[in-house]
Amino acid sequence: MKSDIIGLYFTVDDFLLTFTIMAFIMFILFILLIVNVVKTGKIKKKYEAFMMGKNAESLEDTLIKRIQQVDELLVFEAENRENIQKIFDSLKYTFQKVGMVKYDAFHEMGGKLSFSLALLDEKNDGFIINAMHSREGCYTYIKEILSGNSIIVLADEEKEALDIAMGVKKSTKPTED
Repeated sequence: MKSDIIGLYFTVDDFLLTFTIMAFIMFILFILLIVNVVKTGKIKKKYEAFMMGKNAESLEDTLIKRIQQVDELLVFEAENRENIQKIFDSLKYTFQKVGMVKYDAFHEMGGKLSFSLALLDEKNDGFIINAMHSREGCYTYIKEILSGNSIIVLADEEKEALDIAMGVKKSTKPTED
C-alpha cells in the first residue's frame, strides 16, 4: 500500500503497528483525562467548602469584615500612639523624684516628727517642704528648687532630701531612738 501524502509504501504490518501505537497513546491520554477530571472535581469540592463560611456566610464577606477590623485597629493604634506621646510630654512637668528626711528639729522632742520633703520634675525643678515640730506647734516652710539648686540657703536635712530626690544620695531608713 502506498501513502498518498508522503509517497511511501506501507505494509499491513506497518499499518497495524502504527495503529497499535496510536491506540496505546490515545488510551494513556484517555486515562490521564479521567484522572484530571477526578482531581478537578475534588479540588472544586474543596474550593466550594472553603468558600462557605459559618451560617452560609461566604469567605469573601468574612475577609472583608476582617480587613475592616484591621483598618479600625490601625486607626486606634495611631490614636493610642498620639495619646501616649501626650502623656509622656505632660509627665515632663509632673513630680517624678521624691526625697524625704525625717529628723528631730529640737532635741527635747523625740520621735522624729519633723521632715524635709523634696519634690522634683524631670529637670530637677520643684520645691522642698520643711515641717518642723516643736512643743508650741508646727512650722512649715517651702523653698523653690530650679535645676537642682535653691536661691535660699538649705538646711542640712533639706539638702539631704534634695540629694535623695536627685539620686545623688541613697535614702536611709530612720533609726528608732
